Amino acid sequence: MSGMPSLILMRHGQSTWNLENLFTGWVDVDLTDQGRDEARAGGAALREAGLAPDVVHTSLQLRAIRTANLALEELGRLWVPVRRHWRLNERHYGGLTGLDKKETADRYGEEQVHIWRRSYDIPPPPMEADSAYHPSLDARYADLAPDLIPATECLKDVVVRMLPYWYDAIVPDLRAGRTVLVAAHGNSLRALVMHLDGIAEAEIPELNLPTGVPILYELGDDLRPQQQRHPLDRVVGDPEAARAAAAAVAAQASGR
Repeated sequence: MSGMPSLILMRHGQSTWNLENLFTGWVDVDLTDQGRDEARAGGAALREAGLAPDVVHTSLQLRAIRTANLALEELGRLWVPVRRHWRLNERHYGGLTGLDKKETADRYGEEQVHIWRRSYDIPPPPMEADSAYHPSLDARYADLAPDLIPATECLKDVVVRMLPYWYDAIVPDLRAGRTVLVAAHGNSLRALVMHLDGIAEAEIPELNLPTGVPILYELGDDLRPQQQRHPLDRVVGDPEAARAAAAAVAAQASGR
């Protein structure tokens, strides 16, 4: 086995609420048919590149779990160990959860919604405790300390809660020489990319990761990238298609 740790990041495919243009966050929705196709295509790209994950890390959310399973099925590796953790969940969108993005932009103004969605350290309004979407009502968080369950998050909050999992769970797998696949979400993966590439707070809001496209990091002994490259220059598969998919994500982020 190569001594150079390999880390593959894969954002889940299109979800039902992505399609409906709703703020999703911690709400557990499934993939669309397109999202399933994206996940399978990601697995096929890994197969064609000769990349075989030895272990997988996902969030506790169905869209990431489904993406990982479909990619692994394409690879014939559904048997590999899988670890799941809430620290890889999507960012919690607080009081925006379940709202239509365009209607929200019309109501509050595109500039305010852009700040809530893309600023590094300004979260949306918190979710009300009696919201039907509150994570405390979800069985998968029943054992989580109440003060760890967010009412809203900005990207800075996601970085803070994601990094302990990186150090405690993902790093040991990389240190053991395993090829690691992390199937997660736009913001939890942006938080990880920010850490890996040392991207500045002012620059990270402009980074858009395409759905269902594997991104390969070959890491040195210090678990930093061997080469400084833009994440979209690390894609496994068609780079132009990945850039087009990232541009589509950026267009959606405008609230339009």
